[in-house]
Amino acid sequence: MIKMKSKITIALVALFQFATVFSQKNEKEVLFTIDKNPYYTDEFIRVYNKNLDLVKDDSQKDLDVYFDLFLGYKLKVAKSYKLGLQNSIKYQNELKSYRTQLAKNYTNDSKVTESLVSEAYQRSLKEIKASHILIFADENATPEDTLKAYNEIQKIREEIIKGKSFEDAAVEFSQDPSAKENKGNLGYFSAFRMVYDFENAAYNTPVGSVSKPFRTRFGYHILKVYDKRDNQGEVTVSHIMIMDKKDDKGVDISKNTIDDIYKKLKQGETFEALAKQFSEDKASSEKGGVLQRFGTGQLSSEEFETVAFSLKELAQISEPFKSQFGWHVVKLIEKHPLKTYDESKYELENKIKRDERSRLISNSLTQKLQKKYKVKTDKSIYEKLKKLLSDEFYKQTWDISNDDYKGFEKTLLQIDDKKKINATSFIGFIKEQQKVGLQIRPIEKLASHLYENFTNQQLNAYYDENLESEFPEFSHVMNEYREGLLLFDLMEKEIWERSKTDSIGQNDFFQKNSSKYQWKNRYKMDIYSSTDKSIIETALKLSKISSPESIKEKLNTGDKINIMIQSGIYEDGDKIIPAKIEKKVGISEIIKEGDYYYFVNNIENIPAQPKTLDEVKGKVINDYQQYLEANWVSDLKKEFDITVDKNILQKVKKQLNK
Repeated sequence: MIKMKSKITIALVALFQFATVFSQKNEKEVLFTIDKNPYYTDEFIRVYNKNLDLVKDDSQKDLDVYFDLFLGYKLKVAKSYKLGLQNSIKYQNELKSYRTQLAKNYTNDSKVTESLVSEAYQRSLKEIKASHILIFADENATPEDTLKAYNEIQKIREEIIKGKSFEDAAVEFSQDPSAKENKGNLGYFSAFRMVYDFENAAYNTPVGSVSKPFRTRFGYHILKVYDKRDNQGEVTVSHIMIMDKKDDKGVDISKNTIDDIYKKLKQGETFEALAKQFSEDKASSEKGGVLQRFGTGQLSSEEFETVAFSLKELAQISEPFKSQFGWHVVKLIEKHPLKTYDESKYELENKIKRDERSRLISNSLTQKLQKKYKVKTDKSIYEKLKKLLSDEFYKQTWDISNDDYKGFEKTLLQIDDKKKINATSFIGFIKEQQKVGLQIRPIEKLASHLYENFTNQQLNAYYDENLESEFPEFSHVMNEYREGLLLFDLMEKEIWERSKTDSIGQNDFFQKNSSKYQWKNRYKMDIYSSTDKSIIETALKLSKISSPESIKEKLNTGDKINIMIQSGIYEDGDKIIPAKIEKKVGISEIIKEGDYYYFVNNIENIPAQPKTLDEVKGKVINDYQQYLEANWVSDLKKEFDITVDKNILQKVKKQLNK
């Protein structure tokens, strides 16, 4: 018995899949009613045409058969609503979750997404080596502080253009804490390794040049590009690491240890065994030193990456080398070349959704919605609210009194004269935005920024709420899933649980169908087999005086299995019984089938007889479930008042048979 929702969904897809809109436009007429609730011709026609090629059973392509299936399906859905299954919190949450996932396909600007995917793939083909200098400037910094940071980075750039070393300038001026150690060097990196604005600057700056100042969420940067090369792909390696340590005299004992391990490798000892025994990288030593596959810029050691990518042959082992973590030897396990555009597309789309690039997609949609929908603001209410906004916002303590709240229970914003949003919603939005730490000044500019974001949020929410009316295919898919979930819950309640727990029904079904549950002739026997004729002959002799267990002990020596003995009760037709064996009680002669020699000790013949309910409980439950389901629609047809417009049905059949 299968109860997984994935299986139910597959069954529904096979019969009532609404994934895309059927292009033919049909006049909408009532085809039938169930308890006076109408069901229309357009849905039936769309579903039939959509599933015509999916249905494997030709009988279901017959319009009369298909109509009966469709009616039965709708009866089950009607029963679900009658039982109130749509009110289940679990059902509502699952439907909401599915809608949220499905809506993502409609809230992305496909052209912008495609452009970003293409750009990301082209960039991923190259790796850039660069250094940078950073001057901090918070995203919400005041205009004065922002200008100060910009002037400072511009001044540093001018000094470099005049001849100052970029590395020296990074050590002297960069506010990136790592600059004192690495002189601003970022090593090689590719797409998605840096924030998007930084990536843009890096890929748009020629080799050997210093970029103009640019801003990220961290502040203002300049960068210098030293090299651009083809992306090396990814590698899987294993390594042995000995952490850097010296003895009392200052001698590097870790170097001696790694050299000794390298000698052992040269002598033929396995890399995996030595890694488990000696490697001090505890995260990988138990796995024989194997690391997760990685690409350029993904590890925090440029030295390690350089050696790993320098290995050309599979199983090639590097000489000992040192990184900031200690001494290593590395073995190449596998090279992973770059994927094609088509192979990368899905992965890149997901990365973009999690990346700053996603803002470009959402901003593009918002701009379209601003043109699509008519927005009205009650300026008098907005001005009153703006006056209440104060410096307390920057301290995250802004609020208004209860009396003021009463004055704002009015419509502030209208979208298409259909959705009305009260001013209290904007007040709640302002209070939430305090937590973000916005420092936009003066207050008037802050109020404008907050209201613009609030309006855009409401536009997107309105668009999302109306996806069903905007996109018929979205409505069809949601209806499919809505009804599919209900049908699953209904079948669980009416069929699956009942077939398992209704012991009286099970027994009654078993008694009425007992002829289906019969044993054939059975044989209680030991079946001996071996590829060695002398072994089987010895076993035959021993079987007259010894048990199967003692025979196996005598003939199976050490790790060598010379004879197999299977004991049990077997039915006629069971493939385990050699075909040529006579089924008389007693010990048979030796026969050969294929590469094996056999004989059997037939202890007892058990004649054909009915099975007990306990012996076939699982089969009975499964058959009883199918019986309940087969008779279910007939019962539902008696329970509900059904009216089919036969004239309309004939009209639809003629249309579909053209």
